Amino acid sequence: MLFSGSISRGCFAAVFASFSVLATAYAQAPAQPTFPVGGAMQLQAAPNEHPLMPALRWARGGLPAIEKIQDYTCTVIKHERIGAKLADVQYMAVKIRHKPFSVYMNFLAPTSLKGQECLYVEGANKGKMWAHGTGMEFKMFGTVALEPDAPLAMRGQRYPITQIGILNLTRRLGEVASEDVKYGECDVKYFKGAKINDHSCTCIQVTHPQPRKNFLFNIARIFVDDTMNIPVRYESYDWPRTPGGQPELIEEYTYLNLKFNVGLTDADFDRGNPAYRLK
Repeated sequence: MLFSGSISRGCFAAVFASFSVLATAYAQAPAQPTFPVGGAMQLQAAPNEHPLMPALRWARGGLPAIEKIQDYTCTVIKHERIGAKLADVQYMAVKIRHKPFSVYMNFLAPTSLKGQECLYVEGANKGKMWAHGTGMEFKMFGTVALEPDAPLAMRGQRYPITQIGILNLTRRLGEVASEDVKYGECDVKYFKGAKINDHSCTCIQVTHPQPRKNFLFNIARIFVDDTMNIPVRYESYDWPRTPGGQPELIEEYTYLNLKFNVGLTDADFDRGNPAYRLK
């Protein structure tokens, strides 16, 4: 997506005038979600209904409310496997506007990416994103225009910038569930009282015991914030490489410090914004 999150077991300014406060936010972010002891609960599906259908209904039913959100700011924590390698955890300060779909990202960590920025506005700049690297790369090339799915833009990323955000995540979850309900071998459990940074969530855990060509993962977990009724974390794991081994992380995305309808303007998605280095 560019030139090149974390939760415990157990307010940003509306337009990100300063990103310094985010450094504290991600430094304090715990490492893994908290699950209540014995909290697993099988949601009751209708007779002869696929066990994933209740979750699919949630995804479909929640879309209209998410689509009504005009904009938001947040911290995105991302951990992805690129090929056979598990990349470093990345922390990003993000601004998103739904219409026209617009994204501004400023990398906070790791150190190798800190200060890297990218900007995308649907229908502008001939469909290209603006981005710059850090250090010598920035000095040599400055800010460049790239197709979102160009090899350079996708370096070290699983998805292009056009697929980021709560709305895209919810749509994708619905699409995957719509395919999975066509098959058996699916166990679905619900964990009430899971916590993401002290926010109460319901965790939907989907397990496919056996690897099949029609399944994308062994285990997937979606954490839905109980107050906002939106997914704030998604993680998926591949099947163990060896018998008795542990599932391997494929991808993990966490949305923290969400502030909705903060009144983002065109200036927030303008490469000429004096707070940015996208000149």
